[in-house]
Amino acid sequence: MKEGKKKVLVGMSGGIDSSATCLMLQEQGYEVVGLTMRVWEKDDFIADARELAQKIGVEHYVVDERVPFKEVVVKNFMDEYRHGRTPNPCVLCNPLFKFRILLEWADKLACQYIATGHYSKLEERNGQMYIVRGEDEGKDQSYFLWRLGQAVLRRCLFPLGGYNKLQVREYLNRKGFVAKSREGESMEVCFIEGDYRDFLRKYDPQIDEEIGEGWFVSHDGVKLGRHKGFPYYTVGQRKGLEIALGKPMYVLKLNPEKNTVMLGEAEQLKTEYMLLEQAQITDEAELLSCSNLAVRIRYRSQAIPCRVLNLDDGRWLVRFLAEASAVTPGQSAVFYDGNRVLGGAYIASQRGINLIINDKKDGW
Repeated sequence: MKEGKKKVLVGMSGGIDSSATCLMLQEQGYEVVGLTMRVWEKDDFIADARELAQKIGVEHYVVDERVPFKEVVVKNFMDEYRHGRTPNPCVLCNPLFKFRILLEWADKLACQYIATGHYSKLEERNGQMYIVRGEDEGKDQSYFLWRLGQAVLRRCLFPLGGYNKLQVREYLNRKGFVAKSREGESMEVCFIEGDYRDFLRKYDPQIDEEIGEGWFVSHDGVKLGRHKGFPYYTVGQRKGLEIALGKPMYVLKLNPEKNTVMLGEAEQLKTEYMLLEQAQITDEAELLSCSNLAVRIRYRSQAIPCRVLNLDDGRWLVRFLAEASAVTPGQSAVFYDGNRVLGGAYIASQRGINLIINDKKDGW
């Protein structure tokens, strides 16, 4: 390595964002090394990444993680649906696979830093590293990164955080990668093409036999019609219910024990509170005292002003200060102070929440 030149390991998928990341870091004077992870059957992206590495003259490595990825991330994805939750596999993959493997290989290859094509930024404050929203609101990926710890963030570089997608395409075009600049978007979930229900049937072939059809029910328990099995539905869903009730109906709750799917009107999805679990907060005192605190309860949703209480049993109680709807167990709730991520948690089962609210109503 040249004297004074920092070395960075870039996660290369062969797509637009990771390609631009490599080129930008080279321009900034870093010595770039590429690492491509294979986590699923598809492998055409490996050739794309290798071709780019050759063109720009960087070392390139490929690591095959298909078996552990299937045993951990894909299994969790299927298990969550079997438990009536709606998972976001990227939130699990980032700390357990993508960034862990990048760090392990960075150490092997004597790289001080790791980098990815995430549209996010970093900020150091009071001795802690914080994830910050990317400039492109439509591509911002800060929501998916809340589980990354300090040891990881201190070695991360996110060169695309200050750009929007159009600017990244234009950058690649200027650099002579015209075809690459015109490529389409990658899938949000790398191992799913099409509908997740088809995926469940293919990779969890016993699911229909073991769970099978159940009842749609109303809020007061009246049977409304048959459904295909609770794993095929998610809270807030309106389309694809295949039941006509004379007005738009939405999924309110799933009950895995009874294999029922509760339906209701949009107004019944609204809530003032939610329960969270497995929280990971950078500075709990800051979060609890933050006057500007807001929470996003799904990717691409607007952050909702809120207040929080840390319960004694490992859960958190959130009180929304503006309208919130379709709180979905299994999804992530990510806390923000403006554009800065203060931490996150998983949305828990909301069962019994009214008793907790009544017990804690004076604790705000």
